[in-house]
Amino acid sequence: MTSGIEVGARTIRAHQDELLKTWLGQLQAPDAADRRSTAAEVEREAGDFLRLLSDCAVADGADVGGESWAPLRAFLDDFSRRRVAKGYSAELTATFIFSFKQALFELFQRRLAADPAAVAEQMWAWTKLVDSLGLHTVSTFQKSREAVIARQQADLLELSTPVIKLWEGVLALPMIGTLDSSRTQIVMETLLQRIVDTGSSVAILDITGVPTVDTLVAQHLMKTVTAIRLMGADCIISGIRPQIAQTIVHLGIDLTGITTKANLADALASAMQRTSGASPSA
Repeated sequence: MTSGIEVGARTIRAHQDELLKTWLGQLQAPDAADRRSTAAEVEREAGDFLRLLSDCAVADGADVGGESWAPLRAFLDDFSRRRVAKGYSAELTATFIFSFKQALFELFQRRLAADPAAVAEQMWAWTKLVDSLGLHTVSTFQKSREAVIARQQADLLELSTPVIKLWEGVLALPMIGTLDSSRTQIVMETLLQRIVDTGSSVAILDITGVPTVDTLVAQHLMKTVTAIRLMGADCIISGIRPQIAQTIVHLGIDLTGITTKANLADALASAMQRTSGASPSA
């Protein structure tokens, strides 16, 4: 163990209850009105952190990347993920760790007052150690939040591409918002799977909710139509408003061979003609 940490580690272990009481007072005072974590939860988290910190420091000094510090790193990883789930900011999450320094330094000043040099040495050594733990916490928090955002974006993409069975053998996919490459891929995968699952022969792509159609959007639509045809189904594009029709003409986009309709009702009527003799599904 490095000499710069050893004295402080022994002091922390000998006065854990005193240190925890001081730290909790600093943690709970500014967050008294925050209901995302109860006082009991904060006390339990602080107690676990302090216990693990003492054990790890005694075992392996200041090397927070060492194997002996794995339990504390695991605790901080789990703590960060819980804070993300509760909607805490990175600042408030980091404050939990960095606020510990004030309580710790006050303990050193009280218990090591007879040796000012030791107090200064411990403050510097533990500043670096706690800062390292704080940076680890913030890093994990950011990664966890990015993972949540990515998962939410994926969920939103799936929710924004619902495939609806309108009639026996007829599917409709109303599109809302801007089409991009990633969303087009999800549209194709979802729609093609539903065609297989239901044995449908007609798929309607309704673009009423697509704000604009440019060359890129048209390319995405053509890819989707091609994929549908390769599955042996017909495709109808509905929701061609006058403004979109003019844009398509001006862009010189060739929709030859693709059935287009002004609205979903017309597209459904056309699809029913193609599947004449079918009865509505139960």
